[in-house]
Amino acid sequence: MTNDPHGPQKFIWKYILSTDHKMIAKQYLLTGLVMALVGAFTAYLMRWQLGYPNTNAPGWGLVTPDKFNMLVTMHGTIMVFFVGMPLLVAALSNFVIPLQIGARDMAFPRLNMLSYWIFVLSCVALLASFFVPGGAPAGGWTGYPPLSASEQYTGVHWGMVLWITALALEFASFTMGGINYLATFMCLRVPGMTYFRVPMATWFLIGASLAFFFSVGPLIAGAVMLLLDNVAGTGFYIPAQGGEPLLWQHLFWFFGHPEVYVIFLPAVGCVLEILPVFSRKPIFGYRAIVWSMGAALALSYIVWAHHMFISGMNPRLATPFSITTILISVPFAVIIFCMLASLRQGSIRLDTPMLWGLGFLATFLIGGLTGIFLGSASADIYLHDTYFVVAHFHYTFFPSVFFGGFAGIYFWYPKLFGRRYNETLGKIHFWMTFIFFNATFWPIFRVGAGGMLRRIADPTQYRILDQFKEMNSMISVAAFILILGQVPFVWNFFWSMFRGPAADANPWRAGTLEWLAPSPPPHGNWGPGLPTVYVGPYEYSRPDMADDFVPQYRPVGVLGGPAGQA
Repeated sequence: MTNDPHGPQKFIWKYILSTDHKMIAKQYLLTGLVMALVGAFTAYLMRWQLGYPNTNAPGWGLVTPDKFNMLVTMHGTIMVFFVGMPLLVAALSNFVIPLQIGARDMAFPRLNMLSYWIFVLSCVALLASFFVPGGAPAGGWTGYPPLSASEQYTGVHWGMVLWITALALEFASFTMGGINYLATFMCLRVPGMTYFRVPMATWFLIGASLAFFFSVGPLIAGAVMLLLDNVAGTGFYIPAQGGEPLLWQHLFWFFGHPEVYVIFLPAVGCVLEILPVFSRKPIFGYRAIVWSMGAALALSYIVWAHHMFISGMNPRLATPFSITTILISVPFAVIIFCMLASLRQGSIRLDTPMLWGLGFLATFLIGGLTGIFLGSASADIYLHDTYFVVAHFHYTFFPSVFFGGFAGIYFWYPKLFGRRYNETLGKIHFWMTFIFFNATFWPIFRVGAGGMLRRIADPTQYRILDQFKEMNSMISVAAFILILGQVPFVWNFFWSMFRGPAADANPWRAGTLEWLAPSPPPHGNWGPGLPTVYVGPYEYSRPDMADDFVPQYRPVGVLGGPAGQA
């Protein structure tokens, strides 16, 4: 690979068809944020309907039941696949991996550019489904047949076809990206960058890519069969034609549960980068964390059927899948306890990235603990398809995508754009999000345990749920404020990009390699020579050093030695 594979720096090559991994990271970041606005708008419409279902009486409120199910389908699809994955996998991997391992770019820069534009095409296909005859699909974000198969419709349902096409294009995009991330990680590490000197963010991004690779194949095959059911009249999933709807559930959740970790692992990697920097302590249990991540990935492929305890599959399978579901909590418990131990007796600074990192820890613990209820077949029989599941999922997904994602954005913002953001606005953004996220989703555990089912546009139809009418209104108000709480971030993000004060190369006094490069890094990242790594990534507060950290690129004893020496 040449040192400058980026082509001429005219506008189209610099901002549109760039092969520079940092510009592609910005493209993924901005595209994911745009899709987040669309996803937030669908959530706004759903919560308005649930909070005030009879505002347009007589008849339905804001949306009809069919339209409500379309919103449920598109909200889940957008947030999981078109917000979580571009923000936490693609944007972070593109920006962080080459810089943290000392590479000049991705191993395959042109393939990297192609993967982004295929992702853009998938976004266009998904959004187009809103505007075709019949509207967007209403089969749920999981696409369960027979709701997603052709026997439900007269003729071809083009919204469903576009939904499947969008997912296929996105999976192709992220497969290309994953090839790049793994090849870059394996082949382009600088001298001295051994596997156990690799920073945590890169380790967890690589883990996410591996989770995606080993699980996506069966779903691609299943999606092809679902597409054929919709456009060619086949009956892979249609019982009247000898098909089996449960087949799709098995294929989807074999991918779907590792997919949770595809999104969760990068968030953990972000927080693990932030904790040592803002506590001025080394990561506790570095190797234990890496091996625990590997154990969790291995177990993630044998837990999928806990999503299907009441689907009609053989009930004798419930016990082994309950056991593996409980087992997978063990490696994650190791990681969480190592994160907490990394804070003990640290010199903690509550700057904006640290607040988001701590917010991730606090909220994700609730999601993890409530998952134990759903992993037990006996409890899941009652709680399945209630809003308890909605609350649990949001206490795992929202902390990953937003608390972990915002932690990473605020942490690497000075390096990405060469500017400092407004710290006060960043903290206002955090506290509004933290308070009103909990005000929105904590009461949903209560309404779910009380029997309120998902995908019901008007809970007041069920007399037993009348007791939750005021609570649903309160939840909706909290959700509206949660959405408004993102306005400080949007202003801060774009205003600081152009007007924020210039950032130093290493504003956080961090030790990993990306902070050696200028802010923002130029094409090729480094000067004429590549850096060399001498120490691990988290050498903080060593008693034998004059400074409170040792960058990876500085030999111990050079430009600093035993305490008290120059």
